[in-house]
Amino acid sequence: MKVIKLVFVLTFVITMVSCNSQVTKKELKTEIDSASYTYGLALGSQLRTNFSDVDRALFIQGFNSGMDSLNLLVEVKDIDNVLRPFFEKKQAEQQEKQRAEALAKVEKEFAEVKLEGEKFLEQNKDAEGVVTTESGLQYIVLKEGTGEKPSATSKVTVHYSGALIDGTVFDSSIERGEPASFGVSQVIKGWTEGLQLMSTGSKYKFFIPQDLAYGAFPRGGVIRPFDPLVFEVELIEVAN
Repeated sequence: MKVIKLVFVLTFVITMVSCNSQVTKKELKTEIDSASYTYGLALGSQLRTNFSDVDRALFIQGFNSGMDSLNLLVEVKDIDNVLRPFFEKKQAEQQEKQRAEALAKVEKEFAEVKLEGEKFLEQNKDAEGVVTTESGLQYIVLKEGTGEKPSATSKVTVHYSGALIDGTVFDSSIERGEPASFGVSQVIKGWTEGLQLMSTGSKYKFFIPQDLAYGAFPRGGVIRPFDPLVFEVELIEVAN
C-alpha cells in the first residue's frame, strides 16, 4: 500500500512537470492557489530526493497506460512485486550511504581513541598469562572451573564487571548484587566468543577489541567509539 501511494505521488509530480510548458505561470492570489503550489513544491522536492534517477519518459508512459488501461507493459497485479524490491534496494543504498558518512565522521573525531586502544592491546598481549585468540580477543584465566562449557545456543548466568582500559567501571552485576542471565549469542561478539572458552565455575578476565565490542557506534554512557573493553566474568550456570 505504501509503495502504491508513493507511485501515485511520483506519477502526479512527473505528469505535472511534463506538462509544465503548457501551464501558464500564476500568482498566488487565493488560499487554494497557495495550497496547490505548496503541495506541488513538497511533492517535487520528494521526487528529487527519493527518485531522482527515474526515466521520465517511461514513467509518463506508464502513467498514461494506467489511466487508459491500454498497452500495459506490466500487469496491474504485479505493480507491488516490481516496485517493492526496487524501493527496498534504494532504501538500503541510502542507509548504507548514511552509515558510511557517519562512520567517516566518527573515524575522524575519535581517531586518537582508536589508536590508544590498539596500542593498549598490542602491549597487553605480552603481559603475563594473557592468551590472544585468532579474532584478537585477549583473556586471562583467573580461576578454571570444571563444569560444562556453553555453546552459541546456550543460556548462561554470570557475574561480571565491565570497565574501560583506564579502569572506569561502567557496568557491574556484582555491584547490583544480582547475577545476569542471557543467551550466549545475544551479547557483543567478544562475549559470545569468550563465554564458550569457559567452563562452569571459571572466572576469566577478557580484553575485548573495539571491533568485537561496540565499535564505532556504542550505546551511550561512558563508552566512546572504538573503546576496547575489559570484563571480569564468572560463569555460574549453563542451560542448554
